[in-house]
Amino acid sequence: MLIGGVRTAVRWGVAGLATAQAGVIATLMIADRRRRRSRQHVAFPTMPPQTMPADETEVTVYTKGRDLYDDMIAAIDAAEHTVLLETYIWKADRTGQRFKRAVTAAAERGVAVYLVYDWFANLVVPQQFFNFDPRLNVLRHRPWTGLRRFPVRAPGLNHRKVLVVDGAIGFLGGYNIGSEYATRWRDTHMRLVGPAVADLENVFVDYWNQTRSKNHTTLAQPDQRQWDSPITLARNVPSLGVYPIRYMYLEAIDRARERIWLTHAYLIPDDDLVFALVEAVERGVDVRIIVPAESNHVVADWLSRVSYHALLSRGVRLFLYQNAMVHAKTATIDGVWSTIGTANIDRLSLVGNYEVNAEVLNADIAAMMEGIFTMDLGNCRELTLEEWEQRPLAAKVSEGIIAPLRPLL
Repeated sequence: MLIGGVRTAVRWGVAGLATAQAGVIATLMIADRRRRRSRQHVAFPTMPPQTMPADETEVTVYTKGRDLYDDMIAAIDAAEHTVLLETYIWKADRTGQRFKRAVTAAAERGVAVYLVYDWFANLVVPQQFFNFDPRLNVLRHRPWTGLRRFPVRAPGLNHRKVLVVDGAIGFLGGYNIGSEYATRWRDTHMRLVGPAVADLENVFVDYWNQTRSKNHTTLAQPDQRQWDSPITLARNVPSLGVYPIRYMYLEAIDRARERIWLTHAYLIPDDDLVFALVEAVERGVDVRIIVPAESNHVVADWLSRVSYHALLSRGVRLFLYQNAMVHAKTATIDGVWSTIGTANIDRLSLVGNYEVNAEVLNADIAAMMEGIFTMDLGNCRELTLEEWEQRPLAAKVSEGIIAPLRPLL
């Protein structure tokens, strides 16, 4: 009887918590919808594309979508042999149509075009938009294949944003394809020209060959990859259970001796990452993190706040980006190490999704990234521990209710 009573109490407790969580999430989403309707677009600081060599590879960093899209389209328009395009979100708006026309025109002039897009992320996009010319090779990534394949692939969204043209020019970073991202979001992307492009091409080729259907062509591996490049690529591959990006961050944070400057759209670190950041502060490292004051995912905003006290109370400095969505996934450490990529610091990105980050060991690139961080800092306000502790009781209760969902994101 006692055991049965305990089980009943547990069931009711779980049901009650789930109901409370649903109520909090519904309230947050309603409030967020109202906020979005009243939001006015405000200009935010950006820089023109900046180019710097890293040994034999030329690196260009973008902070404005319009500049990036122009250069991506120009690369596609100049393609002679291959276009490899992989994206998470592909909107059917003016910018999305522009990219569709560019890849179609490339195929019409005899270029081999290979496209990958995530099925789940584009459920809200009219599906007729994805009716491509049959000359294009198109792979729609589904996060779960059920039992149709063996071995069964691990579930995971394809969150990558990659373009490789002719094996000579490569792009990767946080930008999806859409008009809103061109001017209203602050994101970071990079272009590679030179030997490091072969590694980015290999990222696409490996994914394509591992997930293609029998009707798709097998892609040849690039043969120009280097062992000693200052630019390396860390890629998460759920189908193989490989998630190196998390360890890349942990190792870089552990090596830091002077400063760790992070910019992340969704900051939901696990306990190991929180510990690593706090430990860095304790050994005298200046740890600063830029996050959006309000992101495009209100639930992620609230889940990220669960870790704020642990960070602020131990000396990590948090800065809230104002009046725009900062979607970048970047870091620079000690004026030596930098990363630009697609992975957020959350469970979905670090141990769930297909992701790719460039890891760059180059002082000039690090100086460029520090300049961008300083520019963004000028559009932020610092969140102090005192301010955080004075937030309303209702906010604290809501955070406590949804905190158990944190491991899911």
